Amino acid sequence: MKFKIINGTIFDPSQKINGKKKDLFIDSGFIVEPKKNELTKFKETIDAKGLIVMAGAIDIHSHIAGGNVNNARLLSPEIHSNFLEINLKRKKNLPGFNSRWTSEGTGYRYAEMGFTTVVEPAVLPINAFMTHLEIEKIPMIDKGCLGIVGNDGFLLEALHKKKGQPYIDDYVAWNLDSSKCIGLKVINAGGTELFKYSGESESFNIDDIVPEYGVTSRQILESLNKANENLNIPHPVHVHCNNLGTAGNVDSILATIDAAKGRRMHLAHIQFYAYGNEGKKGFSSESVKLAEAINKNTNISVDIGQIMFKPTITISSDIWKQNQAKANANPNKWMISEIEDGGGGIIPYEYKENNFVNALQWSIGLELFLQINDPWRVFLTTDHPNGAPFTSYPELIRLLMDLSYRNAELEKINIKAKELSYLKSLKRTYSFYDIAIMTRAAPAKILGFKDRGSLKNGSIADISIYNPNKPIDKMFRGAEYVFKNGVQIVRNGFVTRHFKTRTECVKLNYDKKIHKEIKDWFDAYYSLNLREFEIDEKFFSDENFHTMNQ
Repeated sequence: MKFKIINGTIFDPSQKINGKKKDLFIDSGFIVEPKKNELTKFKETIDAKGLIVMAGAIDIHSHIAGGNVNNARLLSPEIHSNFLEINLKRKKNLPGFNSRWTSEGTGYRYAEMGFTTVVEPAVLPINAFMTHLEIEKIPMIDKGCLGIVGNDGFLLEALHKKKGQPYIDDYVAWNLDSSKCIGLKVINAGGTELFKYSGESESFNIDDIVPEYGVTSRQILESLNKANENLNIPHPVHVHCNNLGTAGNVDSILATIDAAKGRRMHLAHIQFYAYGNEGKKGFSSESVKLAEAINKNTNISVDIGQIMFKPTITISSDIWKQNQAKANANPNKWMISEIEDGGGGIIPYEYKENNFVNALQWSIGLELFLQINDPWRVFLTTDHPNGAPFTSYPELIRLLMDLSYRNAELEKINIKAKELSYLKSLKRTYSFYDIAIMTRAAPAKILGFKDRGSLKNGSIADISIYNPNKPIDKMFRGAEYVFKNGVQIVRNGFVTRHFKTRTECVKLNYDKKIHKEIKDWFDAYYSLNLREFEIDEKFFSDENFHTMNQ
């Protein structure tokens, strides 16, 4: 199908186009540059006069599927029901309208905001098959997954016995290949093993020893970072640091930046690590110190994990941390599970603007957004659902773009937190161009997607069109048009059709001899055999998986 979008104001950082009027031509799902004698073939026209045109947005960190997500749905069905009531009641003609399982709803709501690709950032290999079955059912958006490593017995044993870096490289490559993921996720490296062996512990620092294995978090991270580099995995190692959410934990994330030794590394939901322990309440902002370190170390990229004031549910495979946090459950119910090489903690929580700690957390996240200078290295996330549901993005974008609105919201928070906040002194605002970098061009670049996040010739026709005459939050809550692979899926802020999408993965080269040693290990220590970890594509629809690096 051929059509054109005319008179739109383009924001496309991949081409350094900042608010320029330019026509787009789409043919068979791709953006093209037709020759003059071909222009008459593009008869169907979308007139975007007065509207803003961007590539489809990309979310690099959102928990949308898998064991922890489903346990959260079971533990807190009231949140799930509210999501359905608010977001799906107007879509009776679409598949999944009456579902009590929000795979479809997740895709619909992302699409209406103009997102066309989302990454699930925490897939345990033991859960990968089930996670991918669920992810396949999410329509409207392409998906990708990050595979969890760093607490797995085979890796820790290899480090303990000094098997060597090539051995670890082969294991990592097998892990990503078998779980159909696009990159590595490390969650509190060694911390889960600490919890399993030692139970309660006040802290676990980067140079503390993992029981039984005699290795440190620093050693684990260094070996995985080297493997990521040796294997040419596009996305840098995606790290959930030690000591999440604890006062004084800024030292943990600064030590992690140092441990990268100049190699590329992505640090996740850093708002939860920008905490000091100063003041009468023993809790303070260290956003200045952390932002300075990130600005200085250009090998580091981050996402924020902004909190917003509303009920949510926290989910994490950092069971050490979740075990600590269960006392704060609201309502008072929680779930902690342990399985091979990992586990999960599910704790409902409500962030409140009159709560001192919550108010300062909210401020710290915004402080980081505004003090990290390079929008190509900082990404818009709420660590869905941990800081807030992804449906909070429109309000968050307005907080970044609208100084008057931000200052008005600051006046509503706990007075003691407001006094300690640096936010009142920060006057910076994001532009449409900055938002396009942070949510389009930069995510595509850091994930290794060469076919999206851009409106240039040859890109997939993932396109979002917005009305800038609306308030910023309303503008980004409901796009005027969204096209996925050149097919219109949203009009006037509402999904118009169901659209099946695909899951991205990588294919890596490695020495297949490692397979026998992995099998022997699984046979000896796991409740499942190895073939149940290795995803068989015959259980999925044709062309569900797309290898992004081939």
